[in-house]
Amino acid sequence: MKPFFSRKEMKLKRRRTIAAVICVVLLLGIYWILNRPKKVDPELPTVILEPAVKDDVEIFGEYGGRIRAQQFVEVRARVEGYLESMLFEEGTYVEKNQVLFVINRDLYAAKADKARAQLEKDRAQERRAERDLERIRPLKEQDAASEVDLDNAIAAYESAKATVAMSEADLAQAELELGYTLVRSPLSGRISERNVDLGTLVGPGNKSLLATVVKSDTVLVDFKMSALDYLKSKERNINLGQQDSTRSWQPNVTITLPDNTVYPYKGYVDFAEPQVDPTDGSFGVRAEMPNPEQVLLPGQFTKVKLLLDVREGAVVVPMKAVTIEKGGAYIYIVRKDNTVEKRFIELGPEVGNKVVVERGLAAGEMVVVEGFHKLTPGIKIRAVSLDSIRSVDKTE
Repeated sequence: MKPFFSRKEMKLKRRRTIAAVICVVLLLGIYWILNRPKKVDPELPTVILEPAVKDDVEIFGEYGGRIRAQQFVEVRARVEGYLESMLFEEGTYVEKNQVLFVINRDLYAAKADKARAQLEKDRAQERRAERDLERIRPLKEQDAASEVDLDNAIAAYESAKATVAMSEADLAQAELELGYTLVRSPLSGRISERNVDLGTLVGPGNKSLLATVVKSDTVLVDFKMSALDYLKSKERNINLGQQDSTRSWQPNVTITLPDNTVYPYKGYVDFAEPQVDPTDGSFGVRAEMPNPEQVLLPGQFTKVKLLLDVREGAVVVPMKAVTIEKGGAYIYIVRKDNTVEKRFIELGPEVGNKVVVERGLAAGEMVVVEGFHKLTPGIKIRAVSLDSIRSVDKTE
């Protein structure tokens, strides 16, 4: 029986099988090469940068203060008498020297008239004594009058002159007391309600306080700062209460109103106590504040914000970029090759959300403000500036 396949056919079939296997292997190899996983570089951490800048930093101190009137004057009766009239409306603005009250004038007018008449009488006696002296002198030269007669004439004349001087003083006093019956305002300001009723006997021996006048178009703000703040101001060569023309700024004061709004006008420190209060270690300071609309009321409590210093050209960074630990404060700096450097710095005063860097940082260096928790010194980063983020937010 002849075989189903011949030897030649068997060889041909084997070759075809081997060729098919080789093709499959080649195809699998090509597929693996084309679809093999590519090597992926590690992703760089992304951080937000902000440059360190130079700025004029204002340093403030906040204290509790109390407002008082620049002048607070009592209006008193200086002579005794019955109060006849009141020539003002209570609580209104009065001018300096404006007549406020009238005390009964009859008694004092009579005293003035009497003093005036006495003065005229004494002046007549003076003129008579002068004429007598003028007659005695030539008689004495002619030996028609004695030395005693001349001495008596001179004494009479000098006595008459002294009496006139006393009468003039009496008249001046009487007219002064008469003038005191018209009670005038000692200054311009707002007047209180009256303290006595009309018809009341007033004066030095009775009720003398009639009203008070408050000058409040300018007010004073009293507050106490700590002795430490005062010493720091002295270290910065700032003398509170003294103007310094060499500085471009002066210690000014702003205050907060009861509704928590900031008063639009600024005041300036015009006085500081020469010593520290030993009871609480505080240092008394006074500022003068304009009050044209009478918004500030004497006796009112307020919050005082005092400009203590201006650090001109200070290097500042956001406070959120700073990490504080036992070894000190540090920030992360990004070099020009995008590598990270851990930099220890010396901090100055904190103002708002920024802080002054005293040493360790120059203006213009790029500081990591967000994303620094995943950094280690020397690694490379992918930097994003804060300005670019803001521009993207605006477009969206």
